[in-house]
Amino acid sequence: MTDELLTSVDGGAGRLRLNRPRAIHALTTPMCTAMIDALQAWRGDAAVEVVLIDHAEGRGFCAGGDVVEASTDADVAHAFFHEEYRLNHLLFTYAKPVVAFMDGVTMGGGVGIALPAKYRIATENTMFAMPETGIGLFPDVGGGWYLSRLEGAMGEYLALTGARLDGAECCALGLATHYVPSASLAALKSAIASDPRGIETLIDAAAVTPPAAGILAKRPLIDALFAQHSYEDVLAALAGDRSDWAEATLGTLRRKSPQACKVSLKLVLDGRDRTDFAEEMRAEYGVAVHVCQRPDFREGVRALLVDRDNRPVWNPSTADGVTGHMIDTIFAPLPDDQMWTPLGR
Repeated sequence: MTDELLTSVDGGAGRLRLNRPRAIHALTTPMCTAMIDALQAWRGDAAVEVVLIDHAEGRGFCAGGDVVEASTDADVAHAFFHEEYRLNHLLFTYAKPVVAFMDGVTMGGGVGIALPAKYRIATENTMFAMPETGIGLFPDVGGGWYLSRLEGAMGEYLALTGARLDGAECCALGLATHYVPSASLAALKSAIASDPRGIETLIDAAAVTPPAAGILAKRPLIDALFAQHSYEDVLAALAGDRSDWAEATLGTLRRKSPQACKVSLKLVLDGRDRTDFAEEMRAEYGVAVHVCQRPDFREGVRALLVDRDNRPVWNPSTADGVTGHMIDTIFAPLPDDQMWTPLGR
């Protein structure tokens, strides 16, 4: 068991506490394995009636996956994504109630362990995003499933831009189920541990009405400009709109990897037709394997997370340069012996 994940049983609650504060609790392969092991052990333990996922200290729930090494070593990347996606699927299919406390930064891999939970608690500190197009990746960990199920073109917008949402916005979009002030969380966790069968009543009692969600005012523009079936059409729609918001959003997209944006848009569009979460994970793993073989993932991680010069040189550098053949190759199924499989298969 890694000390980067603290596991315990508190009353009737199994506790999973992320413990890498200096990295904003970014997930590593050993952390994913340790979470899987704990969840598997608690599955048949009648004393554990609920599972609580939070962070031990620091300013964020989970900033994502620790992808620096993965960006330079394909074998490391494949092992990490395979284990992480198994964790995502295990949480999605877990029979016992899971509560995720999205208190602070909740991005990328953090979204992947929060959104499968039955109860997703947002606070005034929540900062939610799927910012992967900025590092040449795509909103994985089930992003194609969750984002494609948002109303209108919100999923396309969040996938392409990596826009950040606060706790109230997460509640308004259905990404969070409850809004609880951060000062009330400790008491709520203790109450759930003491009375796990009263979990729903306890969470409802602790929740408050969230503030107004600013994202809702932008929804008409988002639905009008992002409801496109090609990335070039999204760019053209934004360029043709005279609003300051459209101009600023177009500027944001021009800093993203064109390849990652095309991959992300297709992922969301394809996700609407999927009916099985395991199939979503299998597809995303295949895309991840192919993307890791291309230069933008390494370059994006270098520019944003290693050198931090924020000057990635994308290849191809334009949307037109990302051909249909390239996208077809990235989405091509893996050979049977390399495909992602859920636990036990």
